[in-house]
Amino acid sequence: MKDTLILGIESSCDETAASVIKNGRTVLSNVISSQIEIHKLYGGVVPEIASRNHIERINQVIQEALDEAGVTLDDLDAIGVTYGPGLVGALLVGVAEAKAIAYAKNLPLVGVHHIEGHVSANYIEHPDLEPPFLCAIVSGGHTHLVIVKDYGQFEILGRTRDDAAGEAFDKVARAIGLGYPGGPKIDKLAKEGNPEAIEFPRAKIGENPYDFSFSGVKSAVLNYLNGAKMKGEEVNRADIAASFQKAVVDVLVEHTMQAAADHGMEKIAIAGGVASNGALRAAMEKACADHGYKFYRPSPIFCTDNAAMIGVAAYYEYIRGTRHSWDLNAVPNLKLGER
Repeated sequence: MKDTLILGIESSCDETAASVIKNGRTVLSNVISSQIEIHKLYGGVVPEIASRNHIERINQVIQEALDEAGVTLDDLDAIGVTYGPGLVGALLVGVAEAKAIAYAKNLPLVGVHHIEGHVSANYIEHPDLEPPFLCAIVSGGHTHLVIVKDYGQFEILGRTRDDAAGEAFDKVARAIGLGYPGGPKIDKLAKEGNPEAIEFPRAKIGENPYDFSFSGVKSAVLNYLNGAKMKGEEVNRADIAASFQKAVVDVLVEHTMQAAADHGMEKIAIAGGVASNGALRAAMEKACADHGYKFYRPSPIFCTDNAAMIGVAAYYEYIRGTRHSWDLNAVPNLKLGER
């Protein structure tokens, strides 16, 4: 049988990325152009600057991905692109590029949900992983607990009621003077601190035990810092980072284990940018081992935004018959499971 080659394009936030995927599981190339150094100056992502940088880089990134894979546009079977959720201007750059290539080369166009892409990152390095399985999706904008019933089919068990986990990481990092991007900096600093030093709260949602809330723990950190400042006390930033991180990780692991037990799931995966957090990966791995569950996680490079995961998700949409027309548009607030 002929191999199926998909070009994946990702531009939902501050990474311009392109990847060539073979048969849904093999990464032939994965090129990422990050804008972190630019946005560091502003303490976070500036949407307009992100969009302009995507425009400047996208053609070169796609050509690099094709060259690295040793293919040309004529070898491709389809173009997959993130169309939501994300920053509207950034998404539009990728969608316009994908439509232009698909139109010029008469190729099928497959729009991909960004969060479904994160889940699909698990398929890259785990050839044995197939649905159904439980997945904790933890990123800057989303925290979901879902059952992956089939490729592209999800049952949402829980979601955050307020801040996503990654959002809380960024806000706490800013409060203790670490700057942007917050997640990796807290993960690094926490290694020097005592996670038991400060008891920060773990929120529980009464009507849905699988839902999350991280605004309380974020506020508790801010109150702790303000209290210390008013009393003129020195604070140990490493202890704060470690204790905050433990509070978030404990909740994520506890909810995931409860959902796995309640729904009889024996395969558990994590996905999203925060899935690259060392403490979360270690805690989830230990909990799965203790309960006898099989644990899957992407390498950190496939946890943060990349186009390989988009190419993988596009492959499974493509073989299922999903095709988008030339009116495909960016949908910045696209919900998980929406088409």
